[in-house]
Amino acid sequence: MFTNTVSQNTLRAIRFERPEYIPVVFWINPACWHHYRPEVLFDLMAEHRILFPEFSLKSEQLPELAPWEQAGAPYTDAWGCVWETTDDGIAGVVTKHPLADWRALESFTAPGPAKSNGMTKIDWSIIGKEILKAKLEGKHYVGSLEHGHTFQRLSYLRGYENLLFDMTDGDARVWRLIEMVKSFNIGVVKRYLDLGSEMICYPEDLGMQRGPMLSPQHFRTYIKPIYERLMAPAHKAGCLVHMHSDGDIRDLVDDLVVSGVDALNLQDLVNGIDWIEANLKGRVCIDIDIDRQQITRFGNPEQIDKLIREEVEKLGSREGGLMMIYGLYPGIPLENVKAIMDAMERYASYYT
Repeated sequence: MFTNTVSQNTLRAIRFERPEYIPVVFWINPACWHHYRPEVLFDLMAEHRILFPEFSLKSEQLPELAPWEQAGAPYTDAWGCVWETTDDGIAGVVTKHPLADWRALESFTAPGPAKSNGMTKIDWSIIGKEILKAKLEGKHYVGSLEHGHTFQRLSYLRGYENLLFDMTDGDARVWRLIEMVKSFNIGVVKRYLDLGSEMICYPEDLGMQRGPMLSPQHFRTYIKPIYERLMAPAHKAGCLVHMHSDGDIRDLVDDLVVSGVDALNLQDLVNGIDWIEANLKGRVCIDIDIDRQQITRFGNPEQIDKLIREEVEKLGSREGGLMMIYGLYPGIPLENVKAIMDAMERYASYYT
């Protein structure tokens, strides 16, 4: 959920070191550029320089789509999973699982982290130059595993239902697959650390609209040990750990926090603002993912302002421990888009 660099202010917010303002991120999904008129979005960006401090109308270009975001063009990732989407800019879903039949495991070869991040090729020499450039500019580089690095990657390879049955049955072959995925991810993490990354993101979705995608028991047995193994090198190196998950993850939160998470990005209304306040405030930096399903989609600007103010008042403090992000997707009325931007900028300085 981050760009590849963050400011010192963001690090201070995560560490509860009295940041100058609440770090705020407004992310525009690539599909928005053909669902809205680009010039309208550019004008909104130009009007909100706290959210878009480096924006310039003269230099802005439409984002290039990732291969798995291109409609009508199936894409095979480094693991052999086939992705398809129906709308340019929206990440696709896996439609072909290379290990749907366990017999394929015997001849299956995992990709190597020296040349891939799992989804596409990666050139670590370029990453090293970007990290050095960030340091020279007084910024802090953020490395990231692929979105869906562990649990979701296992489901991409086997298929979601197959994977849950494997876990329920205690199939020994799932451990072989887990070891393969874990080894790959450790290789990626260590390369970021060796190059000097100051924060690493561990993004994947574990929640549904109600409840997690796997039982807490299965999470603790199969996934939590991998998370701890992946996060331990980062903490040993003094690197911050940022975790993201969409959906209702209330039943998994305690396990996530004790695994070594410094900042947790989770959705507000799905999990409940009051629940987040009662269970997470002060324990971990809350990177709140502002509602995209209810108020910002169907409400009005006044309701949007009220929502964001409530989150700042209940989840924030002068010491820090709060960040905010909004992901814009097609379908949000433009007056609401402006209201979200206005409120995020207005309340970023609430405690200062």
